[in-house]
Amino acid sequence: MFGTSGVRGRFGDTITPEFATALGHALAACDYDRIVIGRDARTTSPLLADAVSSALRGAGTDVICAGRVATPTLARGVSLTDADAGVMITASHNPPADNGFKLWSPSGQAFNEAQRDAIERALAAGDAVSVSWDAVGHETTSPDLTESHVSELSDAVDIDGDVSVVVDIGNGMGGATVDALLEMGCDVQTLNATPDGRFPGRPSEPTAETCITLCSVVEATDADLGIAHDGDADRMMAVDETGSFVEGDELLALFGRDVVSAGECVAAPLNTSLLVDDVLAAQDASLTRTKVGDVFVAERTQAGDVVFGGEPSGAWIWPDETLCPDGPLAACKLVELVEQRGSLATQRSELASYPLRRTSLEVDNKRDIMEAVRSSLLEQYDTTAVSTLDGVRVEHDNGWFLVRASGTQPLIRLTAEARSAAQADALLETARGAVEETGI
Repeated sequence: MFGTSGVRGRFGDTITPEFATALGHALAACDYDRIVIGRDARTTSPLLADAVSSALRGAGTDVICAGRVATPTLARGVSLTDADAGVMITASHNPPADNGFKLWSPSGQAFNEAQRDAIERALAAGDAVSVSWDAVGHETTSPDLTESHVSELSDAVDIDGDVSVVVDIGNGMGGATVDALLEMGCDVQTLNATPDGRFPGRPSEPTAETCITLCSVVEATDADLGIAHDGDADRMMAVDETGSFVEGDELLALFGRDVVSAGECVAAPLNTSLLVDDVLAAQDASLTRTKVGDVFVAERTQAGDVVFGGEPSGAWIWPDETLCPDGPLAACKLVELVEQRGSLATQRSELASYPLRRTSLEVDNKRDIMEAVRSSLLEQYDTTAVSTLDGVRVEHDNGWFLVRASGTQPLIRLTAEARSAAQADALLETARGAVEETGI
């Protein structure tokens, strides 16, 4: 039920007020006695928040209402409100018809596998706690968690303010980025700054295709860079001063290079470019690969030798600050990097470039297809060339490809990378063929 980032789906289908009520009962049955609830700007988020809160209070659990906040704001707020857990109602970067739930621990980390399994068991069993009329839980309003988040952002970076930034909030919850940068004296322009769960400005996920307006504005002005967030602001992507979209692997390399020392590690999923390995190796550091999903990256960052973690999709984790992917923190860190190291375009030019191909195939039965792909590829290749840590990754002499089911959508994601464009294209087609040849 829980994917790589909580549970989400189409409202009225998999995500309903009834499911929200059942989730509230399950949390109470798992002995979470005090829970803070936040929500994004989606039109269905208020009623889902009401349903969770009602179920929790009916089971004797106290609820703190954080209102409309970013996911990293809510994650940080679990400890600030002295709660046992946090519930964020959001579908992150998904389309406006979707919604979902992300669950957070006081450490600021998403629920781990054991916690998720316990909630799933309680949901499957229909566990519900019933209390007498005089033992129901109380609902209170939290202090301004966004204000606290902004203050923590200012403490986390050293920015003198001599930077011009265009921030595309994407009609989502990334306002903390604007507030923090303004407080630090930056020149800030905004796009799609009004929270609106219909996402009229652009699709919620910040990609090269959806950030065309941001690229144009940055190019047409004297801005030093552009920042883009998704709907709940756990993701951050960027545009350099020439108006060019910065790829996630490049950001991962730049952030990693900035923070690592010799002998230290950066954690990233197994679909990360060889570029990052090369950049870290130049500093006698290394990349440790995880399953795809920020929860797995966050878990790996708790090892003593890991100083940073990230995903090319836009999730960035500085474990000394928080174990939640924090889009506003990443935005402030990138502005700091530009102020201290200069032009973002110049920094990118220092990086090698390997052809990396990514695409997705929409399917109805991703589990059966992946089982067939796994069996087929294990038969075709030497076992030393195949990793089944998450999906199936196959190493070739001059590159690699990965076939992996999405954790949150009915998709199978294909990734291929090689030393030349022709080789990358060929490997991507090999990956596509492995799926299509199953005939499922």
